[in-house]
Amino acid sequence: MGSGGVDALKGIDFSVDVGEFVAITGPSGSGKSTLLGLMGLLARPTSGELRFRGKDVATLDHVRLAKMRNAEIGFVFQSFQLLERTSAIENVELPLLYADVPPNERRDRALAALERVGLGNRIDHYPVQLSGGEQQRVAIARAIVNSPSVVLADEPTGALDSRTGADILAVLRDLNRRGTSVVVITHNLDVAGSIEKHLALIDGRLRGQEGL
Repeated sequence: MGSGGVDALKGIDFSVDVGEFVAITGPSGSGKSTLLGLMGLLARPTSGELRFRGKDVATLDHVRLAKMRNAEIGFVFQSFQLLERTSAIENVELPLLYADVPPNERRDRALAALERVGLGNRIDHYPVQLSGGEQQRVAIARAIVNSPSVVLADEPTGALDSRTGADILAVLRDLNRRGTSVVVITHNLDVAGSIEKHLALIDGRLRGQEGL
C-alpha cells in the first residue's frame, strides 16, 4: 500500500509430516491463500526457508519447481477447475501428459484414479454431465493420478451441500489412510473439527489447538 508493504504471513513456522491430515482455517484476509501458494510451490517466501522433504526449495528455478509440483503435489480447488470440453478421463490424464507419460499408460493410470474415487463408470462424461460432487471427485482423481506425496485442498467442500461435502471429505480421508499427506484449507469449522490436526490462521499467524 503506497510506499509500504503488507506482510501476509508473519513468522510462520510449522511443518506437515508424512501421512498427516491437517486443516487450516481463518477468516478472509488472514493469509490462507498466501500460505497455500507457498506450500504448493507457487510462490516464494520473502524471507526464511521453504523446505520440501528437508530440502530448501525457495531458490529453485521455475522449471524445477514446476516438475516438483507435478510429481509431488496434488491440488484440489473449490471450483473444480476442470476443462469443460474435455471428458473426465481426459481431465485426469492432464498431469500425466505434462509428465510425458505414454498414451496407453496415461489412460490406464487415469482410469485407476477415477475408479479409486468411485467414478469408473463415468469416465467419458463431460463436466456439464456430472454433479458437483462427481466433478470434485474427478478433480481429486486428477490430483492423485501422479501419486503425489501431498494433496492440498482449497475449500474442497465449499461449493457442495453438506452430504456431498461429507462424501468428498471421506475420499480425502481414505487417501490419507493410504499414506498421502493432506492439507485442507476451509472456512467450515465442522470440517476442520473432524480432522486430526487443526491450525487457525489469524492476521498472518498460525495458532493450533494446543496453543501452537
